[in-house]
Amino acid sequence: MRLLMFDKDGQTRFGARISDQVVDLSQAGDSVPESIQAMLEAGDSGLESVRQALEKANDLPHIPLRDIRHCLPVARPGKILCLGLNYKDHAAEGGHEELSYPSFFMRAASSLVAHQQPIIRPKVSIELDYEAELVAVVGGEGRHLEPGNALSIIAGYSVFNDASIRQYQKLTSQWTIGKNFDATGGFGPEFVSVDELPEGASGLHIETRLNGKVLQSSTTDLMMVDVKKAVVLLTECMTLQPGDLIVMGTPAGVGFARSPQIFMSDGDVCEIEIEKIGVLRNPIADEN
Repeated sequence: MRLLMFDKDGQTRFGARISDQVVDLSQAGDSVPESIQAMLEAGDSGLESVRQALEKANDLPHIPLRDIRHCLPVARPGKILCLGLNYKDHAAEGGHEELSYPSFFMRAASSLVAHQQPIIRPKVSIELDYEAELVAVVGGEGRHLEPGNALSIIAGYSVFNDASIRQYQKLTSQWTIGKNFDATGGFGPEFVSVDELPEGASGLHIETRLNGKVLQSSTTDLMMVDVKKAVVLLTECMTLQPGDLIVMGTPAGVGFARSPQIFMSDGDVCEIEIEKIGVLRNPIADEN
């Protein structure tokens, strides 16, 4: 299933994309959850109710994809857990050695921005960099998971642009401040269920294009810590819950490591594409 949240007449609605049409699941009756978040919280029964509704998709309103305004797939995730330096080539380009343990950090929900909505370059810095990343969406609750059952709590995947204010990221050994400026974390456009993808979303091409120019190109099987291992490590520490996001790190090719450096500017358009998942597109705009 390819599920999304969208705005219609000022109301946020739940939909499924089929080709170039969006099926309005908000019109499917009370048995269908009102959002992707509510579906995840309902567990297997939530997913099954959506599948059953889609079996009768012809009876529901269809809206051309081009006519909708995308909203965040999960608007208020409980936790946004990110892995830094998770591709060996990206660690090397930044002058870092391969880590023996992932560099975990967190984002706040206020940093998220939906597909087609502008990523904001803040007033205080021009060093707005792009980072193409896979995001795993948690659909179950888990603690102390093992490799054999870790992926059982992942319900689907999406695309993330972990846009970073490098000037602020370098001010401290902790990356939080440079990763949490408002409207810098592009997320979407869709939630793609696990049955549509290879196990752990492995082996998928991942790419960044800035104004049409390819700047990052890699595959998700080059992550040093894959989704399964990330879940195992995280649940040693904390309980993962439905709607949590795990953002899996970026490959080489980021702007700050280039010569000359490339940063995103007002009027640019950044596209992150992950094979079989989709294209996340965000224009760049200066903060007012």
